[in-house]
Amino acid sequence: MIQLLKHRPVEPDLDLVVPSWAFPLADRLPDLRNRYELGIPHGRLDFKIRWKLGRDLRDRGYDEAIIVPRSWKSALIPYAAKIPKRTGFLGEYRYHLLSDHRPNPPHHQVPFREQVLSLALPRSAPLPDPLPRPILRIDRGNRARLLARLNLTGTLPRVALIPGAEYGPAKRWPVEHFATLARKLLEEGKSVWILGSARDQSVGTRIAELAPGSRNLCGLTTLPDVVDLLSLVDLAVTNDSGLMHVAAAVNIPLVCLYGSSSPRYTPPACSDARLLSLELECSPCFARECPLGHLRCLRDLSVDQVLARLRELLPD
Repeated sequence: MIQLLKHRPVEPDLDLVVPSWAFPLADRLPDLRNRYELGIPHGRLDFKIRWKLGRDLRDRGYDEAIIVPRSWKSALIPYAAKIPKRTGFLGEYRYHLLSDHRPNPPHHQVPFREQVLSLALPRSAPLPDPLPRPILRIDRGNRARLLARLNLTGTLPRVALIPGAEYGPAKRWPVEHFATLARKLLEEGKSVWILGSARDQSVGTRIAELAPGSRNLCGLTTLPDVVDLLSLVDLAVTNDSGLMHVAAAVNIPLVCLYGSSSPRYTPPACSDARLLSLELECSPCFARECPLGHLRCLRDLSVDQVLARLRELLPD
């Protein structure tokens, strides 16, 4: 959206309100003037905090607010800031909080990226072709420090494995499959880095135990650190997750694994990716856990299938 807004006839000053968990990433987004941290846990209303932030922003003279989430509470801040044009999708009875109401697209039928970008355009205006690609800045100094601190030496081709997905188990390729893939890559002379948050540490540890020689970096890095490390890898194998989209913004080759979700709804916005989905009769269900209890959409997605796509991107 930032890239799209930059190309308006009069380039606007862009400020961003972002929750605490993603705030460190905001510094890696180019072309922003100010970044405001919303220190409220996910799902909490905390009306007074939101209203106060909106009141504090009143004298900034904003002309327009684009509200990406569809919740009532997310529309409260620009309403309290008295921003005249407040654009967002209808939802959660927030009609009175918006001044530019957009109808909700059909559920899971319009790619999410296209939905978000449409909010930055006049109503019914066509999206640009090609769509702008997200960009995250790389901190080369931090990258060098990470290589030294984590002892990530060597010049072998590097493959990142991203085994986590905050949404739930129905989006996570089995740990045993990741470990088998890691062993095969190590046998072929590649370095294997396992990337994720502290919540993925146990999964990363299990993969590293089953595939000795792979490096479990889950929990040892911040989100900006992961951005810098991803810029060094030759390819990443990833679930459909937030880190998949971070990797796409670094524009590295990706092999992306889809279970309960759809590659048509949340594809990565990078120039070179292979999307794998078995497209069973029960998928995509968009559930957090498999409602049928078998998770065939991911268990039946074989290591050999993933390797075949990987070798299309790294033929040597």
